[in-house]
Amino acid sequence: MTAETTADATAAKSGNAATDKFRSSGKTAAVAADVARVNLLASKLIKAANDIVLEERVTYDEFNALKAWLIKVGDDGEWPLFLDVWLEHSVEEVATDHREGNKGSIEGPYYVPEAPTQQSPATISMREDEKGTKLLFQGQVRSTDGSPLKDAKVELWHADEEGFYSQFAPGIPEWNLRGSFLVDSEGNFQINTMQPAPYQIPTDGACGQLIAAAGWHAWRPAHLHLKVSAPGHELLTAQLYFPGDVHNDDDIATAVKPELMLDIQPAGSGNGVQTTYDFVLDPVK
Repeated sequence: MTAETTADATAAKSGNAATDKFRSSGKTAAVAADVARVNLLASKLIKAANDIVLEERVTYDEFNALKAWLIKVGDDGEWPLFLDVWLEHSVEEVATDHREGNKGSIEGPYYVPEAPTQQSPATISMREDEKGTKLLFQGQVRSTDGSPLKDAKVELWHADEEGFYSQFAPGIPEWNLRGSFLVDSEGNFQINTMQPAPYQIPTDGACGQLIAAAGWHAWRPAHLHLKVSAPGHELLTAQLYFPGDVHNDDDIATAVKPELMLDIQPAGSGNGVQTTYDFVLDPVK
């Protein structure tokens, strides 16, 4: 049997992998339903949909096309992609608007917990011939009072130079460009990785069908995904972006914030680039 490569990647394979990861994450059993809250939210959602039908005089042909498309989203396993691209940024804003520390961003559909753990300084897991520009990502984790958090952990994951994520595209080692990193006694971390590339979200499935029909583009700017945690502090989920990317201003996921932009400099080693970005976490109240 011939091994699959990233050239064999499809929206359905990626979408179904994202759906399976979400089902196994434990998040599906998180909330005990509050009847009044379900009534409020469900009623508002249904009313908003009906208002659109009445205001825009939606036809039966359009209604049936919507039905067929919603079924296809499920068949392709793309509900995690759809919700993370077009809705999560607002949920994230509500969840973190009280914070005094760093701004966060969406998690996205491609997070995988329990990545291999290393003590910083470290090099993320990657192929021997990993393509791209070497990137040294470094900084410090502190609390809002300025004290370093010596027990902090930095989880990092991102796409490769071709825009693919391990565990969501074939032919890539399981933990490629994924890792968890423990800071030193002063809260400092240094992670050697590769600079990711911009990429299009999968376009051969239901989400791509919507994008094409609406005349949108499917591009996300290059970014690093992070989760930064420390005992007694709120978990920070973030994406960090690279200046000059043509899609920083029109990200399909609407997730770019000025506070999340990196400062990229030539590496001190003379090989690749480096950036310093500190994280300030809010204590749990």
